[in-house]
Amino acid sequence: MTSQIPVKAQNAPTDRAAEVLGGPVSDTSLRRYLEGIPGVDAVGLEARAASLGTRSIKTTSKARALDTIISLIDLTTLEGADTPGKVRSLVAKALTPDAADPTCPRVAAVCVYGDMVASAVDALGASHGLDTAPGGINVAAVATAFPSGRASRSVKLADTAEAVAAGADEIDMVIDRGAFLSGRYGEVFDEIVAVKEACRRPDGRYAHLKVILETGELNTYDNVRRASWLSILAGGDFIKTSTGKVAPAATLPVTLSMLEVVRDWYRLTGERIGVKPAGGIRTSKDAIKYLVTVAETTGVEWLQPHLFRFGASSLLNDVLLQRQKLSTGHYSAPDYVTID
Repeated sequence: MTSQIPVKAQNAPTDRAAEVLGGPVSDTSLRRYLEGIPGVDAVGLEARAASLGTRSIKTTSKARALDTIISLIDLTTLEGADTPGKVRSLVAKALTPDAADPTCPRVAAVCVYGDMVASAVDALGASHGLDTAPGGINVAAVATAFPSGRASRSVKLADTAEAVAAGADEIDMVIDRGAFLSGRYGEVFDEIVAVKEACRRPDGRYAHLKVILETGELNTYDNVRRASWLSILAGGDFIKTSTGKVAPAATLPVTLSMLEVVRDWYRLTGERIGVKPAGGIRTSKDAIKYLVTVAETTGVEWLQPHLFRFGASSLLNDVLLQRQKLSTGHYSAPDYVTID
């Protein structure tokens, strides 16, 4: 895992995986590689996560941290009762998080079900797209029979293609946890590759693919590490902890484990992959722990929307509250060890 392999980021996933695996991609070669990855020292991982969780940025930089958190949020509504009106309200909040403060940054994206993508795109108007509009906001769509992933591959690919055709900039897919836990790594790999291809637009560009591991169902840190490597080998642009529908969702140790994989992949190939913890991150206090963990593990260059996101529905409200308290002077910083 430490040798340098000249993998090009623009290579097709199967070509990229073949270079890393040292030969053709197959269920056997994937199993040999993934099961050869050193096991996770669970005690050490949890101790490091706990240590990072006691640190904070300096009080004088807290305002910047709160703004950074806002800029990294995927503001989410994923309920069966979602309507176009609810999505429009979500977009309004994403565009103007604090109506009383025009300096408040916008979130990175809104995340909705595929059938709500058109409503989100329409509501965003000229502000649609992080890459195309100043202060723009992406539209992310959950797909592939989210959250269970229990559907035929043809249904999953159609789900993805329809969301991309409707204007989704990002697709959040779920892996087949049953196949993964049964050791059918080739099946999981092939499905991610196929979904990645379904993200292709008519102009040849691709919607970004976030691969949801559903870590609460993977049971061990070793499985989280293997699933992270498998998802990146198959072409995922991001690895994401959870759907938010299964407990436990995002945890600091699990996210740290995924960040370590992303760090190691960068050292191996020179390619940067994103990480998205999702589910259960509700307070600015908790979000700051994740910022510190990212900065200490992969580096501060990962603290930008194309490399790190928070999947959240209620986090924004607490961050805005803390931001308002800080600006009025009625804010008491937590008693953490501070780091530069």
